[in-house]
Amino acid sequence: MYKAQTVAFFSLTLAALGLTGCYNNEKATHTQENRLKTEFTEQEQQTLKNNMVAIHSTQNAEAIAQLPQGFKFVNEGYFTVAVGTNSFPPLHVLAEDNQTRIGSEIDIAQLIADSLGLKLQVIPTSWENWPLGLASGKFDAVLSNIAVTEQRKQKYDFATYRQDMLAFYVPKDSKIQTIKTPDDIAGLKIVVGSGTNQERLLLKWIENNRQKGLDPAQPIYLEDGAAAALALQSGGVDAYLIPNVMGVWQQANGANIKAVGTLNGTWSVAVAVKKGTGLVNAIQTSINGVIANGKYTQALTRWNLQNEGIPQSVINPLIQDK
Repeated sequence: MYKAQTVAFFSLTLAALGLTGCYNNEKATHTQENRLKTEFTEQEQQTLKNNMVAIHSTQNAEAIAQLPQGFKFVNEGYFTVAVGTNSFPPLHVLAEDNQTRIGSEIDIAQLIADSLGLKLQVIPTSWENWPLGLASGKFDAVLSNIAVTEQRKQKYDFATYRQDMLAFYVPKDSKIQTIKTPDDIAGLKIVVGSGTNQERLLLKWIENNRQKGLDPAQPIYLEDGAAAALALQSGGVDAYLIPNVMGVWQQANGANIKAVGTLNGTWSVAVAVKKGTGLVNAIQTSINGVIANGKYTQALTRWNLQNEGIPQSVINPLIQDK
């Protein structure tokens, strides 16, 4: 059971290593998009089944009043949202009926729709296609783990809804107990996704090793999930640096791994909308409304993401280099 779960975890995690929103390369795409038809464990299936019923909120009069005068949604009466095409629990995944899309991203979208007095329509969209779809009016907004960057802020408006938290994961029997500072990774081999936010932070830590005269950590780039799982089990690599959402999901569903350190990414995760339309103001107020009434926390908690919540939504946040 250990081997099966570990392979399943790391096959999915290798795709997560380059999880869309954490890319700092505007042209980055999902190279493994068609390889993510995931076999779930019984425990995972039960979690998905338990979370099929949507969480709803009441209308938010303040948010509705902030809709721009004469604004028209793509589909009248609906908040039409693009989400990823892949299975990336706990963010978005097909439910047991193979039709209903569920996940934390879907829950947040539903709460925004409710706040605006609209029904929710979800459109699965690949990472490389959401910018064109948003620009052409195929949907009103995108929730696809999009990290806010200065480059993206020039093209879109953003309302934040989650922290961009990253984590180091190791096998449960690893002697590594904690990774909190650059000194802790000295000499380690760490799997990380090329071109990602996490790679950027890891390379900074490695440079810190060099400047201190320490044995620098080594970034390992693997594209095959099975090879990565074998490397971890055999001791060929020491750890993974991944978006925490993926590790949290697998850890909660029986994977034999442990988190030994978390750090906030450089960016926040946010809803993306067309720039300059004014819709972002209503979305921000909607998010802050469900934060205040507890529905936001309820949505994150059922996916074990409560530690990645934010105290309030911010429009086009300042980007602080870390």
